[in-house]
Amino acid sequence: MSPRTDPSTHQVAEVVVLLDDAGAAIGTALKATVHTADTPLHLAFSCYVIDASGRLLVSRRAWSKRTFPGVLTNSLCGHPSPGESLPDAVCRRARSELGLALSRGSVRLVLPRFAYRAEQDGVVENELCPVFVATVADGIPLAPDPDEVASVAWMPWADYRDRVLDGSLRVSSWSTEQVRQLRAIGPDPADWPEASSGDLPPAARAGRQTSADEPRVPGYPEA
Repeated sequence: MSPRTDPSTHQVAEVVVLLDDAGAAIGTALKATVHTADTPLHLAFSCYVIDASGRLLVSRRAWSKRTFPGVLTNSLCGHPSPGESLPDAVCRRARSELGLALSRGSVRLVLPRFAYRAEQDGVVENELCPVFVATVADGIPLAPDPDEVASVAWMPWADYRDRVLDGSLRVSSWSTEQVRQLRAIGPDPADWPEASSGDLPPAARAGRQTSADEPRVPGYPEA
């Protein structure tokens, strides 16, 4: 798998890692065109950024985005590049999307097997999307990219959790399901146990090659 060049700009275009139903890499597709009414299964991540006061950084997706514009969601989401580890991808995306400098050591894997499918206005998201939490200091500077993020706000985690689950705060369907699963692992993000990277989809495990003929990883859905 290798990056692709956009012939109109001669720049390297972003690609996503396509997956088989066992979570192994089977190729790549252009990020700009992969999301359709029949989006193939691909690798992604979500991250919840929590400050020292226990507040969650909540972002609203830019209104100009092709998929789920204007939707409130977790702190950031994205797709790793081929060969890029998920923690590195989280840090890269935090910097480009939010102007947020995360240290790699502050990023912890908490839901390694999260997967979802969502649809809005005929466009489908279809992802194996491990979930991370990142801790930052209070008052850390942000510089959101307006092409990616319409607005950001800090909200006490417990308020976000409870309002999402009682329906009084409408957020992305994937964040709603993530919150349900995060509640199950503990009330305080600072105490969420770090999951094993061995529970990630095969394509996301750092430091090893994967192939489509690997045995199925228990817990992953059929494509």
